[in-house]
Amino acid sequence: MDTIVTGQRLPVDGMLISTNSAVAFSDEDYTFTVTSDDGILQWKNLTYYSLLLDSKSVINSNGPIISLMVINSAIDGVLNEFGMLWEVIKAPLIVPLLQFAVYICLTMTVMLFVERLYMGVVIILIKLFWKKPEQRYRWQPIYKDAEIGNMSFPKVLIQIPMFNEKEVYKISIGAACSLSWPVDRLVIQVLDDSTDHNIKDLIENECRRWASKGVNIWYQIRQNRGGYKAGALRDGLTHDYVKDCKYVTIFDADFRPEPDFLQRAIPFLEFNPKIALVQARWRFVNSNECLLTRMQEMSLDYHFTVEQEVGSATHAFFGFNGTGGVWRIAAINEAGGWKDRTTVEDMDLAVRAGLQGWKFVYLGDLQVKSELPSTFKAFRYQQHRWSCGPANLFRKMVLEIIRTKKVTVWKKLYVIYNFFIVRKIIAHMVTFFFFCVVLPLTILVPEVEVPAWGAIYIPCIITTLNSVGTPRSIHLLFYWILFENVMSFHRTKATIIGLLDAKRSNEWVVTEKLGDSIKTRKSTRKTFKFNFSDRIHVIELGFAVYLFFIGCYDFMYGKHRYFIYIFLQVITFLIVGVGYVGTVVPRT
Repeated sequence: MDTIVTGQRLPVDGMLISTNSAVAFSDEDYTFTVTSDDGILQWKNLTYYSLLLDSKSVINSNGPIISLMVINSAIDGVLNEFGMLWEVIKAPLIVPLLQFAVYICLTMTVMLFVERLYMGVVIILIKLFWKKPEQRYRWQPIYKDAEIGNMSFPKVLIQIPMFNEKEVYKISIGAACSLSWPVDRLVIQVLDDSTDHNIKDLIENECRRWASKGVNIWYQIRQNRGGYKAGALRDGLTHDYVKDCKYVTIFDADFRPEPDFLQRAIPFLEFNPKIALVQARWRFVNSNECLLTRMQEMSLDYHFTVEQEVGSATHAFFGFNGTGGVWRIAAINEAGGWKDRTTVEDMDLAVRAGLQGWKFVYLGDLQVKSELPSTFKAFRYQQHRWSCGPANLFRKMVLEIIRTKKVTVWKKLYVIYNFFIVRKIIAHMVTFFFFCVVLPLTILVPEVEVPAWGAIYIPCIITTLNSVGTPRSIHLLFYWILFENVMSFHRTKATIIGLLDAKRSNEWVVTEKLGDSIKTRKSTRKTFKFNFSDRIHVIELGFAVYLFFIGCYDFMYGKHRYFIYIFLQVITFLIVGVGYVGTVVPRT
């Protein structure tokens, strides 16, 4: 038999045969003999190709089985093939596509930067030179008239929509019933869509308790939840006892206004017939409950401190926040009433009313206490609704906005570009695609250059501008960035669903609020039940693995040293992926 390969050392179980013995092996394909002479091996009747691809069992003449391991060589062969394929397609396909993605992301980054810079400049001018709302519009207190008595006060309707709000229903009902307004000029309407009959009974009994004290409060239920919150608010306005009401104030079940809320808000509507909406600022009673609520406070404080203030001062337009605001009922009717075509019925109504020429006023010093979702599950559902709804509304209203003749071209441009495209679409997408997908991929493809101004400097400026709303949390800014990058995946997914009007575009899940129940549960004996589907998030864990690989590659071969940021982002994805974020509610 001819010798195929000579002078090679044969690996066996990671070792080399070095004994002066002969080993024989046979199977249906090959019969060959391996001889060893001073550690030099000869392979007979065995092709080199077979040796690379097969793992054989070699039987020693003394009996024990020795595995002929060639798996490492096979893996090396596969990796070499993959490497050759990568080199073939990288230059003509991967590099141009990734470079194009970088250009798109840089364009969106610049758009977002210009928007943030514009709002930053305007908010400074507002604080320094703009008149306060009480000075820009006619405002004066409303008093009881000597001749007509309480008839000098306009009749106001308070609507409190509820859905299984066991933990907080007493708070909102009690706060609404304690408002400083003539009792005969105030109608309180509790719109209960609860599906739990026990909770329905509790809410109805609470309404009866306040009614027995002389409060004009009505408990309303529906046969079905058609239209969700928008349907409940729309049906509430159809009852005969609200026909004389001129204004309607909306409070969600966890909102607790101060007694003077109506006294401060109603005069703007009463003495300025072109104003349709007065929006108050939210304040959060549980912002210190956990790190998740602190992160939300930072995002929402910027929204109220900057976005709402700038929109009110420059265009008398902004998105209604769905609660903590007072509407002129005539403006609601003129705009077409409440519609349930999206999950942001509040923004839908605001845009339609704004296109009719109505003005909105934001009062930053009129604050209403409320509660932030403190469980990650509730927060994710809320963010899906808040991201999907605006994108879906933009899809359905963009042509209507363009065609309207009742507002100026500049206001239409502001609504389409600033309000919708930049804030509701680009802000989510650029955060996810650029910092979680495209920028990490450029580490694997060093031929694609990302300028430092787009990857580092502009994002840092944007982040700094975003932090002005919550100075007390400035030390959490870096972690807020990492957390926002994680949440940008969910917001981007929801935005795409809304733009495509896909299956989940009208999914409505009521945000769970815990009220004081979490304090009560913490004081009792706790038994934690691990819910795998609620605590483990596979997609976040997948991104953690992906970015970990990118970070390791950058650490060993990269030239930009992004691995420090990437590894911190990996930790954040991992924390969220295992559900270690937000309040964990014990079950007793």
